[in-house]
Amino acid sequence: MKEQFNMFADERGGNESDQVAIELFASLLPKDWQKILAPEFDQPYMHDLQKFLSAEQAQGKIIYPPANQIFTAFNLTPLKSVKVVILGQDPYHGPGQSHGLSFSVPSSLKKLPPSLKNIYKELNTDLGLPIVTTGNLTPWAKQGVLMLNAMLTVEARNAGSHQKQGWETFTNRVIELLSENCENLVFVLWGAYAQKKVALIDEGKHLVLKGIHPSPLSAHRGFFGSKPFSAINQYLKNHSISEIDWSL
Repeated sequence: MKEQFNMFADERGGNESDQVAIELFASLLPKDWQKILAPEFDQPYMHDLQKFLSAEQAQGKIIYPPANQIFTAFNLTPLKSVKVVILGQDPYHGPGQSHGLSFSVPSSLKKLPPSLKNIYKELNTDLGLPIVTTGNLTPWAKQGVLMLNAMLTVEARNAGSHQKQGWETFTNRVIELLSENCENLVFVLWGAYAQKKVALIDEGKHLVLKGIHPSPLSAHRGFFGSKPFSAINQYLKNHSISEIDWSL
């Protein structure tokens, strides 16, 4: 990660300071995200987070996703386009799995994660859509589904390894800003971890769908049969917002 951060800095003229790399990340976001998130990139916790990531890479640790994909969710779904927020916990930690969208994997990955397989099963039951072989959920993101993980990075093969390093502070603020600045969003909170975020959301303005996590460890306890995709589209339709085409 340090080399990747420095690569970004080099594009700005060779300055390898933490501040330059963070400013560059902010400058690559869509303008409407930049406008409301710029103050966060100046906060001490964000500088500490970058120092942590650089130190991890300096120790030879592999970080996922690649640095230029950390903010993919924001780049694919500008603030003005957000209709739905699907919250995950942290990125997939296996090689080639993570590309910056919660629950999604790159098209090149042939073996789909179990939770994603269960999402597809429920999508089939709910809307009758065929179960596909691609795990890339980019088409959803481009329609306004912000696929946000609570932590935006993870050490290879070490789930949850970047907890309590600053990412939660950042993504909690994202959720708060979405709740404050938008109307009639749908927040999808699968599992106990995600459901704790309900405190950040104004339920008088938005729909919060709380449900069982699609993990094989829990999906049979209520995720299957919950029909979240039709519930999302019905809410959007009721508020004269274009529905999501969930087909892939």
